[in-house]
Amino acid sequence: MGYQAHFRVWRGGDDGGLRDYTVEVNEGEVVLDIIHRLQATQCPDMAVRWNCKAGKCGSCSAEINGRPRLMCMTRMSTFDRAETITVTPMRTFPLVKDLVTDVSYNYTKAREVPAFKPPAELGPGEYRMQQVDVQRSQEFRKCIECFLCQNTCHVIRDHSENEEAFSGPRYLMRVAELEMHPLDQAENRPEEARGDHGLGFCNITKCCTDVCPENIRITDNALIPLKERVADRRYDPILRLFRRKRD
Repeated sequence: MGYQAHFRVWRGGDDGGLRDYTVEVNEGEVVLDIIHRLQATQCPDMAVRWNCKAGKCGSCSAEINGRPRLMCMTRMSTFDRAETITVTPMRTFPLVKDLVTDVSYNYTKAREVPAFKPPAELGPGEYRMQQVDVQRSQEFRKCIECFLCQNTCHVIRDHSENEEAFSGPRYLMRVAELEMHPLDQAENRPEEARGDHGLGFCNITKCCTDVCPENIRITDNALIPLKERVADRRYDPILRLFRRKRD
């Protein structure tokens, strides 16, 4: 049984604002369905980024009633029918138009993470590792790069001046994944995380974990272990003595 819902959607660029719409909602629909209906019936010039509509491409990230979410995974049934639903673009990234933001910051940070470096003596097909190591990194590979964790991280959300020094939870998680990989031969990834990627800015509030649509435990399983490895390498007296003797 359909009903009429009240939406407030951001229109325009930085100088734009919220506009009110009344739009039909049918059973089983998600917020992205309603945005598409608005495009089809009331505002054909509305800009919105989307692709798979299955929660796997990460394209339709937005803020719904102030919470970073995927529009295609936010069911209308979770809202009261009398509630006004506000849809705005991700706040952390520069606004292009309407619900589309410029997320190129993330691709810049991705290029700054050194790639996996396998042992030189092993060729393709010769890699061997324990199943427990496979499972540990497999969780991080579920990331769909929706950038909701980047968007909600207050280190850059509230302090844009940190963008140059801080890679954000998504790419610190990538560093952690490579550091935990038993075959990765890159030297001192924890120190790179601390110095090049700004791990020290993270104060483990778990806001990134809270908004992850893949339920990756970013803080507990990636960021905190990476911080522990940094602390061990820099401050553990036994390891410091070992490094001194080795050098």
